[in-house]
Amino acid sequence: MAASANRVRKIREAKMMSKAELARKADVTVQTIHRIENGNECRMDTKRKIILALGFDLANRTRVFDEEEEDTTAS
Repeated sequence: MAASANRVRKIREAKMMSKAELARKADVTVQTIHRIENGNECRMDTKRKIILALGFDLANRTRVFDEEEEDTTAS
């Protein structure tokens, strides 16, 4: 499983937001935020929550998470 590229930490820090604050806003655990910032995969629902908690529209999701058009149907 390859590490997922994202800008969660960079955006969170630019907004002067702690991991705990982002976790609260996104309704996830601090441990989840930590894992995602370290490049671990997460569910689509978790990505949605984080994108919205960071103040982005879902249409701008690629500003937070890079894996834009991954083909998840390939074997």
